[in-house]
Amino acid sequence: MDKTVKKVLFVNSEIFPYVPESPIARIGRLLPQGIQERKKDIRSFMPRYGCINERKNQLHEVIRLSGMNIIISEVDRPLIIKVASISSARIQVYFIDNDDYFKRKQTFTDEDGSFFKDNDERAVFFARGVLETVKKLRWAPDIIHCHGWISHLVPLYLKKNYVDDPIFSNCKVVLSLYDDIKEEAFSPDFQGKIAFGGVKSEDAPALSAPTGINLAKTAIQYSDAIILGAKDIDPELIKTCESLNLPVLPFNEESVQSGGFVDEYDCFYDQF
Repeated sequence: MDKTVKKVLFVNSEIFPYVPESPIARIGRLLPQGIQERKKDIRSFMPRYGCINERKNQLHEVIRLSGMNIIISEVDRPLIIKVASISSARIQVYFIDNDDYFKRKQTFTDEDGSFFKDNDERAVFFARGVLETVKKLRWAPDIIHCHGWISHLVPLYLKKNYVDDPIFSNCKVVLSLYDDIKEEAFSPDFQGKIAFGGVKSEDAPALSAPTGINLAKTAIQYSDAIILGAKDIDPELIKTCESLNLPVLPFNEESVQSGGFVDEYDCFYDQF
């Protein structure tokens, strides 16, 4: 039986050129294209930050996918889905949008460099928004590959709330770990805000201390495999991966720089 992965969903915190180039944004740009060129079907998502020029990048709302509300802390907020194309790569990018969370011009910190106080709610909204939109697309991924801290609740919601949904029932989660926000702290009630459907606050015990490290630990807890996306990953996270006996693809700086990482990731996907 052919076990080759056919469909890969990329959940990205950043994609170049929509945001300035960074290691995560570069991989968010090159990896979906490379995997598509290797004959896999892909979909790619990111937040629609206010710094993204919609006219320049030709974003437009997808009415058939927009319209639902996501409730966080008993407040309804509308989910808006937009899409744009990177013509040189022949890929589309779906954007999760909401004026309360993503209209501001900065991505994760304010003009003074302070972490936004509602970044916890932004992560909840983004994760649930992605999964609900994929359901509406009626597109069943074999692999969901998460990049960046704002994607870190996707594994939890998938495994605790969507696992019996036919769209996601055969899906595996691959988590790329970076060194993006390990020193940051979220609001004290982050753990309570994740509750939704089959997801309870106790399903994320690490978030009783809501730090970037503990959000990453929560993502690891519900993932099926790990890719080390940076050189200096916190040793606590490595120990968490080892304690769960998860398959881990080590960081390879040379292949990341040369672009050879696409083949490495593609082979890694095909193990599941």
